Amino acid sequence: MPLSQDKIIRFLKSVHPYDTLSLETLTSLSTQFEAWELEKDFSVYEVGETLRGLFIIYEGMIEITDANDVVVSHLALRNSFGERGLLRDGKAVTSARADEHSILLVLPPAAFKALIAAHDTVRKFFDRSRGESPRGNDLATSRVETLMARAPMTCAADDTVQTAAQIMRDKKISSVCVTSDHTLEGILTTRDLSGKVLAEARPVTTPVRDVMTSNPLTLSPSAIGSDVLHAMMEHKIGHIPIVEAGKLVGIVTQTDLTRFQAVSSAELVAEIAHANTAQEMAVVTARIPKLLVQLVAGGNRHEIVTRLITDIADTATRRLLSLAEKELGAPPVPYLWLACGSQGRQEQTGVSDQDNCLILDDAATQDHMAYFADLAKFVCDGLDVCGYVYCPGDMMATNPRWCQPLSVWKQYFQRWIAKPDPEAQMLASVMFDLRPIGGTASLFEDLNQNTLGAASKNSIFVAHMISNSLKHTPPLGLLRGFATIRSGEHKNQLDMKHNGVVPIVDLGRIYALQGQLGEVNTRARLEAAEKSNVLSRSGAADLLDAYDLIAETRLQHQAELIKQGQAPDNYLRPSSLSDFERSHLRDAFVVVKTLQSAIGHGRGMLS
Repeated sequence: MPLSQDKIIRFLKSVHPYDTLSLETLTSLSTQFEAWELEKDFSVYEVGETLRGLFIIYEGMIEITDANDVVVSHLALRNSFGERGLLRDGKAVTSARADEHSILLVLPPAAFKALIAAHDTVRKFFDRSRGESPRGNDLATSRVETLMARAPMTCAADDTVQTAAQIMRDKKISSVCVTSDHTLEGILTTRDLSGKVLAEARPVTTPVRDVMTSNPLTLSPSAIGSDVLHAMMEHKIGHIPIVEAGKLVGIVTQTDLTRFQAVSSAELVAEIAHANTAQEMAVVTARIPKLLVQLVAGGNRHEIVTRLITDIADTATRRLLSLAEKELGAPPVPYLWLACGSQGRQEQTGVSDQDNCLILDDAATQDHMAYFADLAKFVCDGLDVCGYVYCPGDMMATNPRWCQPLSVWKQYFQRWIAKPDPEAQMLASVMFDLRPIGGTASLFEDLNQNTLGAASKNSIFVAHMISNSLKHTPPLGLLRGFATIRSGEHKNQLDMKHNGVVPIVDLGRIYALQGQLGEVNTRARLEAAEKSNVLSRSGAADLLDAYDLIAETRLQHQAELIKQGQAPDNYLRPSSLSDFERSHLRDAFVVVKTLQSAIGHGRGMLS
């Protein structure tokens, strides 16, 4: 079906990233697109076929399936597809079929690659890899978009100063931006209220426009921290609105700058290591949310952020063990305290409970168990005081089942591997993430190596573990949107833990099991699986990129909540993301679902 050049240009203007291109570029580009009309059920391409170009849906709907004929996505108006194969070897990595009568715009491979090479916005859109992030927490060189508080509180110029003051009081902030249709008109601060309203005895009904600072100094999100510092010092102000394309997008205050530089993981670790009570430690661990904000704002990679936060939990655990021995006396036999779950994988975020256990030397007798019960209670109670709440599933050393001699632990694993019932699958999944924290580390070495070897050789156990790992799936709807939570407190939100990172954590555990890999951290498992040829290079690259994007989106969400004075959680509203962010996040979920399908069909990682 022929489409006029004007129609193609008009359409491209409504599609990101083409909406960022100049009219001249769009005009030239429009001549390179071919309009392709398809009837229902027509095959656009099959896995392994040479792609005829990049496809954009002008009309209709396209179904995408993986190599196992499992549906991974339904795409509709303005969605593009085929880029993954084009950016590799030009071969399709999925299959595509018209769900209904459809019209596609097709951009030939050479033109697609030339477009990417010539325009950064296009390259950024189609580049699913994370790239290098800035490291460290250098305030002077950090971009303002990482420092600012997003969605600042606003009021209208016609509102009364009393209304503005109530907003500042209720939200515990020192300024409010004055806007009209998201355009910044001014700013009102507590200094304005005291100096222009109270000091001059103006009535509380005074309009905000009469006392606000009109046309205040602003910066763009691309400015850096030194720009903020210099502006505040030069103009003697403490609030700088951030404006992009004429619209208010954030604000930076002196409090934001102070928070950014307030804490470091090393300082927290040092303070905990010298604390004498759990209560003293709790004062320190209460600063972890601020540390998370600082680390995320500094552009640190997600595995660095979670590693540093986990280091604090490890230090608190070891300090509590030391204090417990000081109070209870020397242990009667050697022991080893281990963490599992997110602490075991060194992947703790701003939301963490405790998962731990004790392995005792086989010389332990029943008479010794009272000592270790007291030790476990001392440490677990102390961790709870520090904010690491008790495990709702009672996966803690205080449960006698998880405080046993090494020989009993060996029996546990032998039984779970020999009879992989649902409970055994669940427990094995947790226990494969064990990591020694304090005590005699040698108690775990043989157990870990022998268990991995026995488990990987039992095909029935591996099959059950794979089945168990596929219970958590990415939140993809049948249509182009996300499958959000349908009811309850978190209705219309995405669970970025159980449907985001957990499916990848589960895949990493399976690959480690198949390759008998000793790594516990998820990213380390994926990298080791690639090196040991458990995963193909291209498959591992896709999954690593997807994991990075999902994990960092989760951390950024938690950091935003903390900056707004709220407790961090794992529930994200898709509407809070830009079209660009939603597109990339959805693509990441598609990758995870595709690889779940591959391993579920016994094919391992797609090549």
